[in-house]
Amino acid sequence: MLEDLHTTRQRIASGHGSTALEMDRCIAAARSPGCDRAFLKTMFDQARKAAQQGAIEASQPLAGLSVSVKDLFDIAGQATAAGAKVLADAPAALTDCPAVARLKAAGGVVIGRTNMVEFAFSGVGINPHFGTPGAWDARFDQPAGGAGAPARIPGGSSSGAAVSVATGAAFIGLGSDTGGSIRIPAALNGIVGFKNTARLVPTEGALPLSTTLDTACAMTRSVRDAIVAHQVLAARRVIRSNAPLASYRLAVVTTGMLDELDATVARAFAHTLQVLYAAGARIEEIPLAALRDLGAIQSTGGFSAAESYSWHRPLLERRASGYDPRVVTRIQRGAAMKAYEYIDLMQARRRWIAGMETALQGFDAVLSPTVPIVAPLIADVAPAQGLDAALDAARDAEFFRVNALLLRNTSAVNMLDGCAISIPCHGRDELPVGLMLWHGALRDDTVLNIALQAEQSLLYQ
Repeated sequence: MLEDLHTTRQRIASGHGSTALEMDRCIAAARSPGCDRAFLKTMFDQARKAAQQGAIEASQPLAGLSVSVKDLFDIAGQATAAGAKVLADAPAALTDCPAVARLKAAGGVVIGRTNMVEFAFSGVGINPHFGTPGAWDARFDQPAGGAGAPARIPGGSSSGAAVSVATGAAFIGLGSDTGGSIRIPAALNGIVGFKNTARLVPTEGALPLSTTLDTACAMTRSVRDAIVAHQVLAARRVIRSNAPLASYRLAVVTTGMLDELDATVARAFAHTLQVLYAAGARIEEIPLAALRDLGAIQSTGGFSAAESYSWHRPLLERRASGYDPRVVTRIQRGAAMKAYEYIDLMQARRRWIAGMETALQGFDAVLSPTVPIVAPLIADVAPAQGLDAALDAARDAEFFRVNALLLRNTSAVNMLDGCAISIPCHGRDELPVGLMLWHGALRDDTVLNIALQAEQSLLYQ
């Protein structure tokens, strides 16, 4: 298992290593086959110099250690292309966006910009322009599926960010989560992904998918690192609690979120509940019928299609042919949404949130599988590049089936305006599986504290 930021900092402070040596290790990981196609741009020379300075600023939370930045966020002097070719000639950003600026101010050293789904519009992780990194199982430091196994999807849209953390190239992977884009790749790569309440971290300087749902957040190697990353990004302190699991009331939702689990996820989730029970957790199964209402609420189109179309419309008029076909199709659906339908959607969401909060009253967090399936093979969902029409059609159908499944559980939390964390819960002989702990808005500290306890119970299983 990879060393987390906390352990690395303690080791350096005790005189066993240095930030410069750690940066060399991270650069080596970034250059390794496991990190192939994870980065769109690297900054190794600058990172080495900044890491040396970090040794002087040892009191900072990230003190000279490596972080990666999704290609969605502005970095001063660089173009933000969001994994797209149509923005290849975009002007360089004049300043760092707030999220990047806060990471740097805390001593974080940017090692590179990470690959992503074009314009962040998919949970699968495929990028036809720049290639797709294969999922890496950070918990057991090997490719997902084992050494020599065919490459599996990394999850998206923060695909490269996840692989950069899982392989050891970065301690923190800055990304975004609109429907699960942090938690899905975290689950499929055996790492931790925390989606905070959206309003807590500024999204200025990040290319938008949905201004209603977008969340700037990060992936890490442990829950305690997730707390550090959140405190830096949100510029706030997490109120810590050492209360045992038995002091919390936890729910397992039987409506929707447990449907269509594959055998590996079902087994890992059942075993996880047994481990948490044995650790003293109080877990109750509850129906949550409101989850079934999400389809009807979004039947005229969701926020992502309408709000992304608003941003992309001028660019589509000039360069639609340069988009990933699977992405542009969904963006263009936003053109059909009428103004009254958009207003109805906002009002329906407010009513739905109120109903969900009532139904979850008295519970400290909800437990669910992060995603219902393990990572499929990249070859099963990657486009056939037009070489075979029948194969292209079959892979498109499988892509959209997989995308819907991957987003099903996680996207409900975005609609709730809630917070959630995914932590690994699989065993050595299993593909990576994530456990999601979640609740409504501004329950971040409670969710993080419960996740700390759950992580400790699961680490040695």
